[in-house]
Amino acid sequence: MTVGPVRPCDGAATGAAGGTGASGRGDGVPAGEAAAAVPPRPPAAPHAAKPPEPSELPVPPEPPRPSELPEPSELPELPELPELPEQSEPSEPSGPPWPTGTAALRVPRFAALGDSLTQGVGDPVEGAWRGWAALLAPGLGTTRQPAEFRNFAVSGALARDVHETQTPAALAYAPDLASVIVGVNDTLRHGFDIRDLAVRLDKVCAALSASGSRLLTACLPDPGRMLALPAPLARPLARRQRAVNAVVHALSERYAAVHLHLADDCWVEDRTLWSADRLHPGERGHRAMARRFHALLAAEGLAHGAAPGGEPEQPVPGRTARAVWLATAGTAWVARRCTDLLPQLLGLAGAEVRHWARGTSARLDHLAENSLSTALASLSPDPPLARMGE
Repeated sequence: MTVGPVRPCDGAATGAAGGTGASGRGDGVPAGEAAAAVPPRPPAAPHAAKPPEPSELPVPPEPPRPSELPEPSELPELPELPELPEQSEPSEPSGPPWPTGTAALRVPRFAALGDSLTQGVGDPVEGAWRGWAALLAPGLGTTRQPAEFRNFAVSGALARDVHETQTPAALAYAPDLASVIVGVNDTLRHGFDIRDLAVRLDKVCAALSASGSRLLTACLPDPGRMLALPAPLARPLARRQRAVNAVVHALSERYAAVHLHLADDCWVEDRTLWSADRLHPGERGHRAMARRFHALLAAEGLAHGAAPGGEPEQPVPGRTARAVWLATAGTAWVARRCTDLLPQLLGLAGAEVRHWARGTSARLDHLAENSLSTALASLSPDPPLARMGE
């Protein structure tokens, strides 16, 4: 910081020899001149006003005494305020909680594996088959997050087809839910082998479960009962279907599947649920299956949308529709079964008659149970317990 030169103060006389002088002392400066050099004193300021005495200050008014206050009855009435409506406590949101994080971005996928039942035969819509799986799919997701659906089922499929063809395709699809319903066609073939069927279904369920899919399964009524065949023909088919259902029950328990019982009397005896061929559900039956599966899935938090409607959009098939089916598709079906199943079925019917005549029909049931036990034992060292008819 730069400091400038210091100047002498105003009113101080400086001499050459350094004398100063208000006292008249100093070399070469008379006393009179020194006195004349002093500036006159400024006039004295006028005296300030004298503050007032305390007695001259204004006195504030005294507050009213209690006796002078108005009575409460004399006060003006205030208008009444309107009553506010009672606010109820917020209720908990209904339905399963919404997923958060990355799970909220995951669109649920549903894959359907099986035969003509899952393909949708019996429920025609615009020239194609719809079926219970397609009816169920919209109710699995929500309006904001609808489920994806793909149907791998093929009419006439056997357990071998589901194992070798449909399962690899379904695994590539990576579903969250996968239905596996098959076995009726196996019972209608001359080479029926319950052990082979059990092993193949076990591999199918194991592969889908290991990939993270939740399984949907169902047991089915025997075709002999549905077709109202004579007893010698119906009993062999009934034993086969009961064995298939026992395997399905065991695998459903092992893999914690969502299982639907479709072999109950209430399901079989209601003919309004079935199509003209008596082997596949009609539209009402497919809707009933979808609604029952939806209820089971919703109970476990796996279905977030609305259940499909129960009332059919098309009339229930009557006698005319049955006659038309028998004259067209039914004839072809019977012809295929005559070259494949009928020769063996006639032999099984002959054995039924002979054992019935001898009173040894129980031996046939015993042989069927032994075959079932062997099939279940081949699944693992510790197979689930199941018996015929369960």
